Amino acid sequence: MVYAAAEDRYEKLPYRRVSDSGLILPALSFGLWRNLGDQKPLANSREVILKAFDNGIFSFDNASNYGPSNGTAEETFGAVYQSDLKPYRNELVITTKAGYHMWPGPLGEFSGRKTLTAALDLSLQRMHLDYVDIFYAHRWDPNTNLRETAEALDSLVRQGKALYVGVSNFTAEQTAEITKIFEELHTPFVAHQMSYNMFNREAEQDQMLDILDQHHAGLIAYGPLAEGLLTDRYLDGFPTDLPLHRSNSFIADDPDGTVAKLNALNDLAKNRNQTLAQMAEAWLLRDHRVASIVIGASSVEHLLDNVKVAGNMDFTADELAEIDRILANKPE
Repeated sequence: MVYAAAEDRYEKLPYRRVSDSGLILPALSFGLWRNLGDQKPLANSREVILKAFDNGIFSFDNASNYGPSNGTAEETFGAVYQSDLKPYRNELVITTKAGYHMWPGPLGEFSGRKTLTAALDLSLQRMHLDYVDIFYAHRWDPNTNLRETAEALDSLVRQGKALYVGVSNFTAEQTAEITKIFEELHTPFVAHQMSYNMFNREAEQDQMLDILDQHHAGLIAYGPLAEGLLTDRYLDGFPTDLPLHRSNSFIADDPDGTVAKLNALNDLAKNRNQTLAQMAEAWLLRDHRVASIVIGASSVEHLLDNVKVAGNMDFTADELAEIDRILANKPE
């Protein structure tokens, strides 16, 4: 059966301009990460991806090392793109990243010119694309001089393989450093993708949001629910081996305190007629400098629960103050 996108797909979610660039993203982007790679049936992945597009999620985020097996998340997306989404290419924002281990040998990771060029070529082949909308350096490379990395990204834009470039998992200082080179080269640097959620507020604390805004770029937040911790699943406690991302690992240092915060936040969410997860996503989107948040979903039900964030994205000053109080663990 030939796929036809839902006619009302642009009525489901708000859209946000990335700083003052010409790029516009849905409030929610769909990240494939390890949700829809080689361990999921293609039919299931296709159903979730197409349901995302039908609900206004037109931004799809990938990386060379996503899978679980390297490259298989891109292959999954590529299969769905080739069979169903290709007629909609002008509506789609498709992004990918390179820098973590991708193939054997010393050239299979980090951000040298050869590695980034080879990685993007492989990504384009897997996804059946002529170009991606954003290509990210996935992590800071401590051994390659920063100018080479910046010039490699710039050259990939000039070759027509990417429209914009970004960085991911850089510190504020590292981001400020590379943006200077991008500005010198006139490279269309548009985004930093980093971990950001209610518990992990590094983006605010180290002025990352301010730095990006100064350089006409936006923040794309991944891990908005801290690997599922910011949901109602763990109100009675969470396992010590919960696989938290390294950027969120500190949350497990005080399990009792974390659970108390989750319950207090959950009560506030109920008062807003939201789930805790929906409130956590809306809280991130309260700041216009957050251009989009990357969600993952392996089922249609999970996906649609996220889309419901659009039902209430506004906060009163009292609600924001209460969230800050809870997170700071201050008594009333």
